Amino acid sequence: MTTPSRRLSTRFTETFGVEHPIMQGGMQWVGKSELVGAVAEAGALGMLTALTFSTPEDLALEIKQVRERTDKPFGVNLTILPSMRPVNHDALRKTIVASGVKIIETAGANPAPYMQYFHDNGVKVIHKCTSIRHALKAQDAGVDAVSIDGFECAGHPGEDDIPGLVLLPAAVNQLEIPVLGAGGFADARGLVAALALGAQGINMGTRFLCTQEAPIHHNIKESIVAATERDTELLFRPLRNTSRVRSNAVAREAVEILGRGGEFPEVQHLVNGVRGRAVYETGDPEAGVWSVGLAQGLIHDIPSVGHLVTTIVCEAAALIETQLRSLIVDGV
Repeated sequence: MTTPSRRLSTRFTETFGVEHPIMQGGMQWVGKSELVGAVAEAGALGMLTALTFSTPEDLALEIKQVRERTDKPFGVNLTILPSMRPVNHDALRKTIVASGVKIIETAGANPAPYMQYFHDNGVKVIHKCTSIRHALKAQDAGVDAVSIDGFECAGHPGEDDIPGLVLLPAAVNQLEIPVLGAGGFADARGLVAALALGAQGINMGTRFLCTQEAPIHHNIKESIVAATERDTELLFRPLRNTSRVRSNAVAREAVEILGRGGEFPEVQHLVNGVRGRAVYETGDPEAGVWSVGLAQGLIHDIPSVGHLVTTIVCEAAALIETQLRSLIVDGV
């Protein structure tokens, strides 16, 4: 891996001790040690996904495996949302802290009840949210940064449908803590745009999903490369629990059932996590529903994580120094 000759220093990099203002989003079944270790080694912030692992013991083992791959900072995503399987979030939380992890990304619920515990143990918290009102609550609760998802994102974009071009600067205007832009970011142009909008970095999920180290079948990566920005569905809209997923026969059937007034039990067999996990394991993009963002329309290759991060940082610096500066013309 070639080390970038220039770096972009922001409040995010300074606060969390990473080299580059890039974070890898938490992705269930994907945020494992091989990807997280590669992201951390590249100088970005990698995130294990706690709900990927069946038990707290499995999570602790995965944290140990990341440390065998890198000595650089990384974190763990802990999302608290309704689940089809029982999840002991308290046990996962304690495991993360006991394992010495110093960065946690919270999502899905107000982090306020746990902030004293995290800070007492020297843990810095990034809260993932989809609206400014929730970001403000997280700031009041004492989180160290927020990652705010625009409507373009994979997974849960919220119910307000505000794209990042508006959501990000609006959030920056009202928040004092560092803000990361999420949803639709995949390259140097996106990073520069986010910085121009006032963000302190970007959070990428789909782009890291399509890298050599992502622990999913190569066929799924090729499927992302072949897709366009139009190839997603908004699942669970009538239930006000919207999730952006890849457009396939399974997702379209579920959308159609819910659209005509169906209830969740009617689609549960279509959207369960076992089928989604099978997509990544078997390489069949039609096996179940799986999350992907509009950024897939910007992805045309499957690089190593190191090459991806280096390219984004170097090209971003060049864009700032040359292309944008060349637009400035002295007045008469």
